[in-house]
Amino acid sequence: MNIRNQALKILISVERDGSYSALVINNSIKENKLDRTDASFLSALVYGVLERQITLDYIIKQYSKIPLRKIELKTKLILRLGILQLCFMDKVPESAAVNESVILAKKHKLMKSSGFINGVLRSITRAEAKYTLPDKVKDKEYYYSVKYSCPRELVSLWLSAYGESITESILKNLSGRPQLTARVNTLRTTPDKLISELGKECVNAEKSDIIEDALVLKNTGSIEHLKSYKSGKFYIQDIASQLCVKALDPQPRDIMLDICSAPGGKSFTAAQRMNNRGKIFSFDIYEHKLKLINDTAKRLGIDIIVTDIRNADTDSRELALADRVLCDVPCSGLGVLSRKPEIRYKNDLLSGELPELQYRILCNSAKYTAYGGTLVYSTCTLNPDENIENVKRFLSENPEFRPIDTGLNVEHRIDEPDNVLTLFPNGKTDGFFIAKFKRIKL
Repeated sequence: MNIRNQALKILISVERDGSYSALVINNSIKENKLDRTDASFLSALVYGVLERQITLDYIIKQYSKIPLRKIELKTKLILRLGILQLCFMDKVPESAAVNESVILAKKHKLMKSSGFINGVLRSITRAEAKYTLPDKVKDKEYYYSVKYSCPRELVSLWLSAYGESITESILKNLSGRPQLTARVNTLRTTPDKLISELGKECVNAEKSDIIEDALVLKNTGSIEHLKSYKSGKFYIQDIASQLCVKALDPQPRDIMLDICSAPGGKSFTAAQRMNNRGKIFSFDIYEHKLKLINDTAKRLGIDIIVTDIRNADTDSRELALADRVLCDVPCSGLGVLSRKPEIRYKNDLLSGELPELQYRILCNSAKYTAYGGTLVYSTCTLNPDENIENVKRFLSENPEFRPIDTGLNVEHRIDEPDNVLTLFPNGKTDGFFIAKFKRIKL
């Protein structure tokens, strides 16, 4: 198995077909039965190219007489792979990075390109400094864009919204794999018991220092093959999503609506907090996603979740008033770019249509909050137009809702009201936004 060739195939699939990198990588590892070493190298190559694409293309421009737009896709991808290994992977010998790239080009019948690839890569190996970044003083946005391989429009957005210190922190956390966290299924076990059981399966597990009943996992291998996973003692869920449910604070015997529920993690966490007593109505627009929710609920021993197809934007069917309403809306996903590195290059990433859609979903959902009930609005993005601006508009146009403290003991890194919390990616949590409201009678 030629791992570099497999990485090239995956990158072509992502580039041409819009495939999600994580899914294609996992499928490749399973289909080719790669051991941990090969799987790790494959992931490092693919994620490395996707995470550093702007930086890699900047380096290509410094060494190539051919404009980037005129370089054929496979040739460009092989160059990116080669430069990644030369400039950002210390354990790969320079000779291997160059020679294997040329071999890869020939394998794909890129005979003319092989000489071009060889020339560019060898020029990099001979250079005193492999590349130099843009001048930060002359153009700060361009400097950060190239250094951290992030589109300039995102850098500009974050600098304007959050300032330079937080922006650079966000950018630094775009690369590398975020920690893997599990939610302990407290209906079946305890954190201490699960840590012990996972240890017997050679998985390192430690308690989260941010939220109760969450574990940080290492050396998991294939999670779905773990006995403790199959027996429904945990599921994978980021800390930010767990904090979102903690803010909602569902209680036993509550009626809860999870408006955009797939893949269902927040419904499962709510069910545990409710001790599997009460009722949770979980909605999504796709039947196959609802099936996944039902299957996982069965594995976890949860029987209070009722799923149904519903378009949160347009469905006019009346729902029962609920004690808790969770409105986790579709968003641009800027808080989870480290998990989905390819989406940062989408042309419509800052589409002006999303905030309006989110606001309609929020208003349509809010009317099903019982008087005295709690409504939580959340996104996994870092864009004020999708977050705080929607909250301000909602409060100004819906006087029966009052802002209430999230109740989360987490540091606010920016100046914001107590009823909202912006989480920035830091290796422990994804980027996330949470806002909490209470409905009152006027």
